[in-house]
Amino acid sequence: MSKEVRIQQIKRITKNEKPVGRLDIPWKDKLEPMDVYQIPLNYLIYNKYNGRILSRTKSYENQNLKIDAESDAGKKLIEDLLWDSKEQKNKETLASLKKIGQEKVGIITEDGIIIDGNRRAMLLNKIDHIDYFKAVVLPVEYEGNPLEIEKFETKYQLGEERKLDYNPIEIYLKVQSLYMQLSGKSFYSPDTVDKKAIKKIYEWIGNYKNIKNVNDIEYTLAVMNSMDEYLDWFDYNGIYTTLDEREEQFRGLTSWLINFYGENSKKAFDDYRDDDVDDLKTLCYDLIRIKYKNEKFRYVAQGQKQNHFFGNREIWESFQKEHRKITNSFDEPKIDVNIKNLEAHLNSIDSKFKEDVGKHLDENVDNHYTKLRNKQSQDQPEKLINKALDSFESINKNNKNFNSKSVQKLVEELGNKVFDSLQKKSPTRVLSHIINLMEAIDIEQIPDDEIKDVQNKTKRIQQIGYQINKSI
Repeated sequence: MSKEVRIQQIKRITKNEKPVGRLDIPWKDKLEPMDVYQIPLNYLIYNKYNGRILSRTKSYENQNLKIDAESDAGKKLIEDLLWDSKEQKNKETLASLKKIGQEKVGIITEDGIIIDGNRRAMLLNKIDHIDYFKAVVLPVEYEGNPLEIEKFETKYQLGEERKLDYNPIEIYLKVQSLYMQLSGKSFYSPDTVDKKAIKKIYEWIGNYKNIKNVNDIEYTLAVMNSMDEYLDWFDYNGIYTTLDEREEQFRGLTSWLINFYGENSKKAFDDYRDDDVDDLKTLCYDLIRIKYKNEKFRYVAQGQKQNHFFGNREIWESFQKEHRKITNSFDEPKIDVNIKNLEAHLNSIDSKFKEDVGKHLDENVDNHYTKLRNKQSQDQPEKLINKALDSFESINKNNKNFNSKSVQKLVEELGNKVFDSLQKKSPTRVLSHIINLMEAIDIEQIPDDEIKDVQNKTKRIQQIGYQINKSI
């Protein structure tokens, strides 16, 4: 059915058929009472840019694929995206619609584009005995006044009139789209921000989830910038589905970047540079990529300088060095931009990255968090020494790995550090410890192939003892 035919048929219904109800609609800054009509479902077209699936449709179109909502293929694609967006809730709503029919009224334009109720219409299309959609018809075609429709949709679905349960990423895309339309700018920059556009967006949205005031609109745009830069870093440009389940990490990273850029933050290590902040950003991309737990993600740069890695130069450099070593071991696959399902392809690459290096990245965070906690306790030697003793005691000395050269070298290094500390503080304790160690040697247990070496070392001990005794 062409657009012209849809317009004619919908006008015929609104002129000749009796309304089935009335609904107050916030249209052009006034609350207008509008009639509700039963519109045949086959007169309607899904809005491919509706808020529920905006990230999905944009991701699809950014693969140079066209969604023709008026075609059978386009209709099927949008229906699948709507179903997958809230599958469990859709099943529940579908059961309710089959039992009691459509309760919530939808909203459409004069040319049959669904502004509110895309999900309900999709579900009604799955029910054989229902062939109409109860809706208010706005006095405008979809392309007739796009900004007014955008304003209406935003206020009606996100504003005070109604709260729609958008997926997190959809909010950021929505705010970004509104800002670009209202400001005429192609991107958000805090240096050239259009304050009037920011204020208007907040007026339209009102309080919604993380948006509580005008400043939160700018922060939302800054987070969206971080998301876009992340996609660009991995050559995932415009594939917004790869941002799923990563919102909180992006919000944290964005706050850190705002605080640290400019080289004047008191929460970073002394004399840091913006280049260090660049390193922080790209390192965090790897953790975001594996959907790293937010409670551990915060160890990287959250809070006062004594509480995170980026607040201590020694720990940060060690953490970053090991992190880069781990990620450099991953053989990054080449992206096949011509593949049919690019979204699944990119998700597969991310899953492979997590499978290969995720565990090692997590261990690196844990190891350096332990170092950070030890730094925090550096003036509590008894506490740290007891912790070291407990750690050493917990080792299974009978495990074959304990006798490996690498482990024994570490044990020797630990012993040397202890002896060095004792020597500086109390040579008597060092000598007492040596005597205890020598007295504990079971001569009968010395292997034949080590006898000669033992004889040489005991002679050397005698020589050193003689020299010390003579010197004092």
